[in-house]
Amino acid sequence: MNITGIIAEYNPMHNGHIHHLEKTKEICKSDVILCVMSGDFVQRGEPAIIDKWSRAYAALSSGVDLVIELPCVYSLSSAEFFAYGAVSLLNSLGSVSNICFGSEEGEMHDIYLISKILVDEPYEYKSILKDYLNQGFSFPKSRMHALEMYLNSSLSKVDHGLNHDILSSSNNILGVEYCKSLIKLKSNIKPYTIKREGNNYNDLELKTISSASAIRNALKSKKEISTLRYQVPKKTFDLISDNINSLCYKDYIFDYIKYKALTSKESLNKLPDVSEGIDNKIYNSLLKCSNMDSLMTLTKNKRYTYSRISRILTQYFIGFDCYNTESLRNSPCPYARILGFNEKGKYALKEFKKTSSIPLITKVNNYNFDALSLDINATKAYSLINKSVNPLDDYYRKIIIV
Repeated sequence: MNITGIIAEYNPMHNGHIHHLEKTKEICKSDVILCVMSGDFVQRGEPAIIDKWSRAYAALSSGVDLVIELPCVYSLSSAEFFAYGAVSLLNSLGSVSNICFGSEEGEMHDIYLISKILVDEPYEYKSILKDYLNQGFSFPKSRMHALEMYLNSSLSKVDHGLNHDILSSSNNILGVEYCKSLIKLKSNIKPYTIKREGNNYNDLELKTISSASAIRNALKSKKEISTLRYQVPKKTFDLISDNINSLCYKDYIFDYIKYKALTSKESLNKLPDVSEGIDNKIYNSLLKCSNMDSLMTLTKNKRYTYSRISRILTQYFIGFDCYNTESLRNSPCPYARILGFNEKGKYALKEFKKTSSIPLITKVNNYNFDALSLDINATKAYSLINKSVNPLDDYYRKIIIV
């Protein structure tokens, strides 16, 4: 059985995702498509626009055969930990043959070579990286500049025809991180990539293949839902229509964050992404702000990107400060929490029961993992801003079977 893994958020699922699924099946000759999907909070540091169960159903109705939840300790982390959590999960299942991801690059050669450099970390590259970090640049910017300088130098033994701009695009960055994780784990999973079609990740214009950002922006702007009919598959359109009064946006967590900061300021500095006094800057900014946009404007700087600040705030909302999340996200994913499957996915699960080195979780009350406890807390937090979600859904919701 040829099982291909994909890693996605489907926030929400759109035509570009359908293209990715179709090309994945063609390129990898897949019998089964397994999706590791972020739960109720996504890598941008925001609540998912629609709950994880509904998004899993849309995925299973649109070409995915099995959906496994990526624990939020990884999904609410940098690209490196996000990728490591998802790839380590796929690797531990023991029967996944391939992984296929979309990228702006569209070819594996350069992505894999750059991944190898970043894993090996030659001394010269590390030295340049340190210089940029010392100048106050964010890690992503520092790494991009350091890699370009290293590749341009006579010290690099790598082909100088390499695309130096790979790390300037979000999906390329994730692709590099997926490959880094495969290398570190000494995995036998073979990586493939397909060229991303349509809008760039942050492009807000609606097109036939629109970005998830453009779709969320249109919904938040209260545009007529009919304008999205041809931007998303039918199941997603129906899903959005059914949930139109319970869609979630980053602004919705602001009041909860402000209250928590005012009543337990000290817990801010226990978050894994907090350093260099950013907790004090967040706290002082919260005292002056009345909404999320103004908080972000006051807080972000050259060192701390928009996404990193967003993740810190969302981690705080969920309660990452109560767990040793630094240790959790540096460790391989310890379990596979099943959200849903179809008939082909059912056969894949039978295969995983023979080969997996981690438990396949269908009932959360049978297990005691800190990462799982954090996910249960994430659902409780999400239920505060999405009234269609019960805070105890993780215990009572049945696995989706289509």
